[in-house]
Amino acid sequence: MKRALFGLVATLLTTTAAQAAPPAEKAVSIVLVHGAFVDASGWQPVYNLLLKDGYEVLVVQNPTITLRDDVAATRQAVAKARHPVILVGHSYGGAVITEAGDDPKVKSLVYLAAFAPEVGESVFQLATAPTPDPEPSPLLPPEDGFIRVDPVKFPTAFAADVDPAITRFMAAAQVPWGLDAVQTKIATAAWKTKPVYFLLTTQDHMVAPATQRAMALRAKATLVEAQSSHAVMLSHPKVVVDFITRAAGEAK
Repeated sequence: MKRALFGLVATLLTTTAAQAAPPAEKAVSIVLVHGAFVDASGWQPVYNLLLKDGYEVLVVQNPTITLRDDVAATRQAVAKARHPVILVGHSYGGAVITEAGDDPKVKSLVYLAAFAPEVGESVFQLATAPTPDPEPSPLLPPEDGFIRVDPVKFPTAFAADVDPAITRFMAAAQVPWGLDAVQTKIATAAWKTKPVYFLLTTQDHMVAPATQRAMALRAKATLVEAQSSHAVMLSHPKVVVDFITRAAGEAK
């Protein structure tokens, strides 16, 4: 009787341990690069899902003061990765990965509602190009070398499909965007030589959907549309993760 009981307990413990064991680490690392006006904490839902799927995930904390410094921070993360890298950029982070993605360790570029500049082009040029959208992004005039979003309009412009309590805090805690980051022209366009994936957000009031589409087509990207605001990593993290893992799977 005791032997049978011990056997049952051992089986239960073995089963529980197997269920609790994390998945084997994938042979691809994911590097996440945030955009302007926010910090890297916005990646948390995506980070948690990718980690659960067995990926090594590195999250870049960009100063967003100069493009050069943001590219340097991203290259440091790529260097630390244990595996070949899928480099993911949201919004202004797309400009960062465009420049930093020329590293041979980077296998694919994933743009999420992001800028994908051409060589000699700046985010400023792309952001101010005429579009069919009725209203431009609610940016305040530059002050002391930085740009901010009108905090009253931030929730609806940046993340209309996210909990208002979260977006009100994001508006109050927004990170000023340096003009050196906005106006610096790209020297290298990694999308010319790497596989490109572009998630277009159709309800975006920060980066016009028409602008996103033009950049995606220019980069010959694998293009998928999401019915989402600009903050797609917060409002639709599963969609984002599925898109990133598609790029990771095809990189093999």
